[in-house]
Order: sequence, then C-alpha cells, then structure tokens
Amino acid sequence: MKYENASDILPEKLVREIQKYAAGKLLYIPTGEEKRAWGEMSGYRDRLQRRNIMIRNKYASGLSVSDLADEYFLSLDSIKKIIYSKKTDRNMTYAPTVGSAVKYASIGMLEEWIQCYLLLTQKVTSNIDEFTREEHLYFGVVKFPLRLIQLDGIVLDKKYANEAEDNVSDLPPLIIQYKDGKFYCTEQKEVFAALKQHKVNAYPAIVILKETMDYKRFMSHYGNVLFFINEL
Repeated sequence: MKYENASDILPEKLVREIQKYAAGKLLYIPTGEEKRAWGEMSGYRDRLQRRNIMIRNKYASGLSVSDLADEYFLSLDSIKKIIYSKKTDRNMTYAPTVGSAVKYASIGMLEEWIQCYLLLTQKVTSNIDEFTREEHLYFGVVKFPLRLIQLDGIVLDKKYANEAEDNVSDLPPLIIQYKDGKFYCTEQKEVFAALKQHKVNAYPAIVILKETMDYKRFMSHYGNVLFFINEL
C-alpha cells in the first residue's frame, strides 16, 4: 500500500484535527462501498480546485504570495504549495481572450473566467458583485449579434478602430448584462466600440442574467437562436 502524506491530500483544518488524536502515527482509512475521490460527494474538492486555479492566476498576474495568503486566509507555505504543485488535474491558465473563456466554459468555470477578467485585466473592484453573485446565471460563450446591444454611453470614435486594427481576434468576449428585455455592455465600451467600427455583425459574448424573470424572458426569446462556441 502506497504511503501518502496527509497534508498533500486533506485540507489543513482536517489535518490539524487528526493531529490531536494521531500525530506521527500511520493510519489506515478503509474505502467505502463505492470508492470515490476525496470531497467528490460534497463538492468540496471541486471548490478547492476552483479556488486553487484562481490563486495561480492571480499569482501569475502579479499578486504576491503574502497578498494571496491574506486574501484566502492560508499560510504562506500553503499558498506556495498551491502555486508550485505539479499535481494539478485542472491546469487552466487564464488569458483575456475568447479562446481562454471557451476553455473555462467547457469545464463549467465560466464565472471564474469572468472574475479573472474583471479583477486582473479590467481592474474592476468596486462593482464586481454586479457580475459574480451566486444567484446570477451565465449564458455563453455564444455568437452574439451586436445590433442588440444598447448604445447608451458608447462613443464610436475612430481611435478605437485604429487600436484594434491588428488584433480583433485577440480581444476578449463581450460581457453583456440582460435586464428588462435589453442588453447592455457596461465594462467593455472601448472593445464594443472597436467591434462596431470594424462593422462586426456578431461576436463571442457571455450574457449575465440577474433575475428569474430576466432569465425566463431571455430563454423564451433567445435561448434557441444563439449558438454556443465550443472551439475556435
């Protein structure tokens, strides 16, 4: 039977609890009737994986080990283990591109991509809850007709077209909010303006639905007409 270090498998809190009763001893933990990975039934393993991906992405974007330890209430050594560990079954590196968003969406982590984009690329902090609350629903990544987006506060300036002239394909997907039957692009006005200047008719987007009534209305009118992007 292969020996495993408990600190590599179990969460710190559980390890400390076990140490009260069996510090330094070898323990045999029998399998249940159906062998499952640790934390699979409760979903805790999945939450840890999502947290660890966010930690690695934030570190890669410049946050220090100390800052991450403070944010996630972990020790410096724990943060280092997460960052440098080679035992990762979800090695998802964030990038502010459509391709990266599609990869995150394919494993059910679209919300995490949105968080990375808003925090690490857009540097949004004050109103991030408007996009990442638990009750929100995310529809995407889909090919979205830009004519449906409201032009409120959007300035179609030629400078945006010039900035995006050579890298339209490298832009991120649009993050669109759907409210009261209308679509709004509030955090990426320059990206939206650049796409309009290039006369792009449809572009990859993520639609955020905040209210139950908005979801029902959206699915009734658009649920079957927007096509998901599975690969680029």
